[in-house]
This record gives sequence, structure tokens and C-alpha cells, in this order.
Amino acid sequence: MDEIDLRLADGRILHAYDSAPGDDARLAVVWHHGTPNLGVPPEPLIEAGEWLGIRWISFDRPGYGGSTAAPGRTMSSVAADLTTVLDALGIGTFALMGYSGGGSFALASAAILRERVEAVTTLAAIAPYDAKDLDWYDGMVTSGLASLHAAADGREAKVRHETSGVEYDPEFTASDIAMFDGPWSWLGSIAGSNATPNGPDGVIDDDCSYVLDWGCDPTTITAPTLLVHGTADGIIPCSHGKWLAANLPNAELELHDGLGHVSVLTHAEPALEWIREQTG
Repeated sequence: MDEIDLRLADGRILHAYDSAPGDDARLAVVWHHGTPNLGVPPEPLIEAGEWLGIRWISFDRPGYGGSTAAPGRTMSSVAADLTTVLDALGIGTFALMGYSGGGSFALASAAILRERVEAVTTLAAIAPYDAKDLDWYDGMVTSGLASLHAAADGREAKVRHETSGVEYDPEFTASDIAMFDGPWSWLGSIAGSNATPNGPDGVIDDDCSYVLDWGCDPTTITAPTLLVHGTADGIIPCSHGKWLAANLPNAELELHDGLGHVSVLTHAEPALEWIREQTG
């Protein structure tokens, strides 16, 4: 795995990852990580990626890992960062895969980088905050409501919330907790303080970006899109997946009964296979 530090025009550093440097014969798949995680490509999918011919590309979003914070960043500004990574690596077309809030960043990237995107799949993506006819907060766990309401009150309010000593309770389901005894226990190694060694900016700006205008319209995505969601998800309720499926023109929705926010990752490998099927 190559790890690269790219210096951007505004002086920021973007820490990126490339699993198969220079191998243009492989399909480049951009991984958008969740909150609060590092951007390293998903270890539980590396073996499947090998036999599928995948070249994983990813980066730590600003404020995470080795990437400089960018207060006020949006979905579209992160897509601009992705463009810098792709161009630096000489990658033209690619597919996108994102987990949790990373799924929303994947969708925004697909909306902005339209003709370069061959396919996109998300696992538990969050819908735009201004989504019409969606009760955006409905069904969210108590800690999630507090965190996102603070973000909706502005970045300063979100900073106060994150530095108040509040503890986030994801209220994982039994099926979610069971995942930490298997390959996806990997999430524990890239989460929390491991992802935010320089403070909470990554989490703060992620949550703020979810309640800001995306700066793009996901309903204009032209690439084939697979949305995967669990019906027992209380972190990002499946109503978000349903709204996205109803409003994206080339999307299909997989709803999985009884699966929560982490256990939906049992369908990550089939989703990766779906990407390969779409791209030939």
C-alpha cells in the first residue's frame, strides 16, 4: 500500500492511499470512509479486490489522520480534493464506494465528476439535509440526534458539543456487535482517536457537512448506483436509503431486514462484485 502526502494549492496536506501503484489494468475504486475513521482502504475487502482486479484509491478527509483540517468543507470541496488525488495518480475513470457518511461523499463525487464515474455503491449513506419529503432526523439514536442538531446550529456549536466531554452511544444492535468478532473488527483500528490524532476537526467538519448544502445535486448522477441499507440502522435510518433510491435516476436499493449500521457491511463484498459487473 502506497501512502502519499499531496500538497494542495491552498497549502493543505492530503494523505492518500494507493493499493496498486501504477497498475492501470485494474479498475480504480475510490473508497470514502465513514465518521470517524481513517481513509485507508477496507482491509476486509482487500482479498476480494485482488481477484476482482481492484486498485483501491482513498484518502483521509481533511481533519483525519495525515490530512490537514479544512473548516467549512463541504461534500463538493471533498470531491475537489478527490480530483486532485486522481489527477496526481494519473487515473481517468473510476468507481466509487462509500460507507456510512462516506457513502454521501461518494454520491457527491459521482454528481460532480459525472463522466469519469463508472459506478457507485454506498452502504448506509445519508441523504441531503434539505431532502424534500424526508423527515431527516426520524429514527436516529439519541446521541446522533444531539450530535447532528449541534452541527445544524453551526460549527461553533458543534465544536462546543465535541469538546464538552460528551460520549457518543451508537446503540449498536446485537448483529452490529457480533461484527466486531470477525473481519470487520478492523473498524476498531481505524476509528476514534486513531483517526483523529490532532483533535476532533474531522468529526466536526464531517457532521457539519451533512447538514450543509452539498454544493451539488445527487439526483443528477448518471452512473449506475447501488444503495445498500439495513432496516435496523439507527445511526442513519433506512429512510435515507429509500429517499435516495426514489430520487436518483439510475439507482437500485437493497434493503436488508434486521441489519444495523455495522452489520450491513456483510453485504460489502457483494456490493464490490456488483461494481465489477457494471464496469465489465
